[in-house]
Amino acid sequence: MGDGGTKREKREILVVALGVVVLCVGGALQLLHGPHMAALGVRWIGVALLAAFAWRRKSLTPWIFVAMVAGAELGFDAPHVAVQLRVFSDIFLRLIRTIVAPLILATLIVGIAGHGDLKSVGRMGIKALVYFEVVTTLALGVGLLAINVSKAGVGLSITAAAGTAQIGAVPVATHWDDVLLHIFPENLAKSIAEGQILQVAVFAVLFGLALATVSEAKRAPVLRLCESLSEVMFRFTNVVMYFAPIAVGAAMAYTVGHMGLGVLVNLTKLLLTLYGALVVFGVFVLLPVALLFRVPVGRFLAAVAEPATIAFATSTSEAALPSAMERMEALGVPRRIVAFVIPAGYSFNLDGSTLYLAVASIFVAQAAGIHLSIGQQLVMMVTLMLTSKGVAGVPRAMLVVLLATASTFHLPYEPIFVILGIDALMDMARTTVNVVGNCLASVVVAKWEGEFGTERVSEVLLEGADA
Repeated sequence: MGDGGTKREKREILVVALGVVVLCVGGALQLLHGPHMAALGVRWIGVALLAAFAWRRKSLTPWIFVAMVAGAELGFDAPHVAVQLRVFSDIFLRLIRTIVAPLILATLIVGIAGHGDLKSVGRMGIKALVYFEVVTTLALGVGLLAINVSKAGVGLSITAAAGTAQIGAVPVATHWDDVLLHIFPENLAKSIAEGQILQVAVFAVLFGLALATVSEAKRAPVLRLCESLSEVMFRFTNVVMYFAPIAVGAAMAYTVGHMGLGVLVNLTKLLLTLYGALVVFGVFVLLPVALLFRVPVGRFLAAVAEPATIAFATSTSEAALPSAMERMEALGVPRRIVAFVIPAGYSFNLDGSTLYLAVASIFVAQAAGIHLSIGQQLVMMVTLMLTSKGVAGVPRAMLVVLLATASTFHLPYEPIFVILGIDALMDMARTTVNVVGNCLASVVVAKWEGEFGTERVSEVLLEGADA
């Protein structure tokens, strides 16, 4: 069984490598001899080989990648046809927009009220939440600085189609009190209808706090309703995402047909910007935090290696949750702290995802040719800080948050579909940082409480850690 799986993986890698080589050969023929049918046929054979790989994997991520390549090829070969395909990305957009408000509303309420009576959380909960907000704010700051330095989206000049988001200067209130007033909803239904996601998030936070203070008997039914709603909306997202390859292919075909292959340069710059920003965040934020709280860095890195690897391979924070909790308890974090901090961190402390949202949001504005002042960018970061809570642990849920942010700030959606083409590569890195950040948070809270290493670790956990 194991040998068969290894042989299958080798064959799949060979097919991908062959497809890439054939594409490169087709591109080289185009450069050497100019446009002709031989070069065109060779490139489409390469696309077909990549499609064969995706068919064997039967997974969404390979299909999105193949759709991006096929869309770029179609846009290059038949631009007049490609620019007519935008309707398919617009259909996908409409489906996604129906998810945003109920998903953010439900997940935020569950994230805040799901831990029960806030008074019982006590000192440990307050310390954890303070730590979460400080570190995620720093993550947003690092992402904001990185994308403003790299300017990865500058030069794309992607415009919105009629019926989608309107491009123009982001509306700014003339006075600070107007900005503050606009954050708070006067009518939840109106906020949802107008796409005012920040107002929906504020309502959800206040509702969650109120729900956490009522008795268990009255809280439980509402909490179950919100949990069910969030679960259904995640399932809804999964169903809609099956249409993502078609939408991504259509968006890429339109973009390349309209603008040429220069968009790929910007995507490479965006990918390098994100990876560079995550490295900077790890070295200049997480490492100093670990040293400040006297975390045994060597032991911590050895303990977090397994859950981080799982997160990188699966691009899902939840997949690494059992391993992360087990390894942190084996490291010396008491079980009650592990059981509270790490699950809570999955709603409130997703450092990699919040950094990615900062980078991607400004990239969208740059690609649209919209200049955002520092004040406007800070308001956007506050919005992201709220709307990203509770949904980032699910694969591609960041797309929902990103679209919500674009809607709130009247940015076009087309650059988001372009980003989706390389989202799998970005997701692996940001998910790894999410898991490492949450593991570190549990150790920091244990150190802060003076309880790190005070409880005896069970033999079962030690055996698992040594395995």
